Amino acid sequence: MFSIADIDHRLSALGANPAHRQRVLRHWVQSLPLTAGRRQLEHYLPLPVREALPALMAELHGLTRLIEQHPGEDGSARLLVGLSDGQTVESVLLPRDGLCVSSQVGCAVGCQFCMTGRDGLIRQVSSAEIVAQVALARTLRSVKKVVFMGMGEPSHNLEAVMEAIELLGTAGNIGHKNLVFSTVGDPRAFDRLSRGAVKPALALSLHTTKAALRRELLPRAPRLSPEEIVDAGERYARASGYPIQYQWTLLDGVNDGDDELDGIVALLKGKYGVLNMIPYNSVPELPFERPSWDKARDIARRLHQRGILTKLRDSAGQDVDGGCGQLRARAIATDLVVPAKTRTDRARVAGEPAAAEQETRRIVIHPST
Repeated sequence: MFSIADIDHRLSALGANPAHRQRVLRHWVQSLPLTAGRRQLEHYLPLPVREALPALMAELHGLTRLIEQHPGEDGSARLLVGLSDGQTVESVLLPRDGLCVSSQVGCAVGCQFCMTGRDGLIRQVSSAEIVAQVALARTLRSVKKVVFMGMGEPSHNLEAVMEAIELLGTAGNIGHKNLVFSTVGDPRAFDRLSRGAVKPALALSLHTTKAALRRELLPRAPRLSPEEIVDAGERYARASGYPIQYQWTLLDGVNDGDDELDGIVALLKGKYGVLNMIPYNSVPELPFERPSWDKARDIARRLHQRGILTKLRDSAGQDVDGGCGQLRARAIATDLVVPAKTRTDRARVAGEPAAAEQETRRIVIHPST
């Protein structure tokens, strides 16, 4: 495994200047043929770079491989992506040119309604492997938005994620507001994002307004209260100019009561953000249930009436195992792929849909002005 910085150093050692390195990286991340552009390589790159380039590009493209692709009726497609050491992650092509990427193999947060991290963290995904997921996806369709809401907690692989975000926001030709960093609320992320050359939009997994319930649902998340998370989000939103996306997975009978609605109003009214409500993607192995669509819609409307900007979303790709981790678990269980380092994820089945996947059957409910 190597990083984007490693690629940069290798090119520098061959005599590439910053413009040369940027062009090579641009061709890779945008999945462009090396002959693309007005200036041909022999007129632009130093000879040592040109001689090493075919092997280097083959190495970059070999960071990921497409094992399975499962198109959904809504225009999404779930991709099972193999990494060079035999591990696998999932990426999801979303409607409207979006892509959800993974930043870890496994996850250490241990959310009770999501089985992706039941076996904990298996390994980090390098910055080059993160970008390689985008390059792979771009061989299939256009990608204009990248959200870090797949497998893993991005703040637990912070430097690699930020390195990938910087490249995607420059050579990758993706608008900064179309790069979305999702976190359960790690304090390190708030500081690091504000110092980055590319400042992404921020999504915060809230799920409840009750500190005690949050500790139960997200047992290994940082011990920030919902109020502290929203305060930190508000500061970043005002500094970056991008509204915070507050993520709320609706669990029937758990976090959908009148007391939670009162708490949401108290927390978010007047804040520079939007509440994304996502009905839970139920799986038999877990004790949580998905509320009815009518119930979810009623909750969103009541919040709208009380002045909260709410988007009710339904998970994309549910007909192709929409919850993050399900495709990977099924492939391992059937020995389609056998990770080189572990078989412990055999039983992994995800319960929570990747937050970015909620792109279909969307109802946008705006507060009265």
